[in-house]
Amino acid sequence: MPHKYNTARRHHIAKMKFRVTNWPDYEAGLRRRGSLTLWVTPEALAGWRAPRRRTRGGQPRYSDLAIETALTLGCVFGLRLRQTEGLMGSIFDLMGVEIPVPDHTTLSRRAQKGAPSAQRQPQSIPDGPLHVLVDSTGLKIYGAGRWLEGKHGARSRRNWRKLHLAVDADSGEIIAHGLTDQDTDDLSQVEPLLNQIDGEIGQFTADGAYDGKPTYGKVLQHSGLARVVIPPRATAVESGDTGPPGQRDSHVAAIAKDGRLTWQAATGYGKRALIETAIGRYKALIGRRLRARSFMAQQTEVAIGCIVLNRMLACGRPESVRCRAMKA
Repeated sequence: MPHKYNTARRHHIAKMKFRVTNWPDYEAGLRRRGSLTLWVTPEALAGWRAPRRRTRGGQPRYSDLAIETALTLGCVFGLRLRQTEGLMGSIFDLMGVEIPVPDHTTLSRRAQKGAPSAQRQPQSIPDGPLHVLVDSTGLKIYGAGRWLEGKHGARSRRNWRKLHLAVDADSGEIIAHGLTDQDTDDLSQVEPLLNQIDGEIGQFTADGAYDGKPTYGKVLQHSGLARVVIPPRATAVESGDTGPPGQRDSHVAAIAKDGRLTWQAATGYGKRALIETAIGRYKALIGRRLRARSFMAQQTEVAIGCIVLNRMLACGRPESVRCRAMKA
């Protein structure tokens, strides 16, 4: 970005200003996010109880739909499992619907098995190819905090989870996600994210952590005509392979000739900031910390969080344009 090349005089660079062009619709969408309107369809009532199975063991009482509904409401309003149980019971009493409510222990146990519909969320595939933005971020998990370390003086390695996201640059929707431990590198998650994307990819944009031939190969294997925009390392050189230069060699040559800033403007690399916005939106609305203890339950929590975030975004999304500076 420009300020990185002007650190000594950073205060001279004016902050860009934007104006929301659809403020009435966006404001109405923000109000709809907090609406308590809830309806239960006859299909949901019919599928609330789990179907009987013919295998050995106890019979499940609640279907995956019931578990996912309870976990989704808890995610939206930021409630613990016991409070979620109480919210569901009060809502059904006000609606006059006589259906059982899953207790908190059932929610905790079933969340570890995963919600099938939450693990693969439906996508609104646009007419043309997708512009996919990929990045990762860290989420805190339950563990010893600073108070415990300060009291006993023993510093332990803080554990966290890494959330990998793929976002559609045009709609802002999260179209693929993954949750791994803190030691998993970003390159290994490119293929799992691509496997969740059904549409054709027109451009794949990521930061320098994804630089390398494996990323280019996996993206082109998914979509042969995709354009990969990843900034090469500062010490990167052309591969020297025979034949026409690949996309990475073209990026290296363009940066060496015109500079990195010109390359960013020509390739549209600046749109990568949209996934940073999506990550900030996730941490602001869903949370920076995972509440579940087990890894399987944490995966279910992240999957439901992505669905909730997409639905909130569908209620209203700001359309911003940059304000041009007035010259005297």
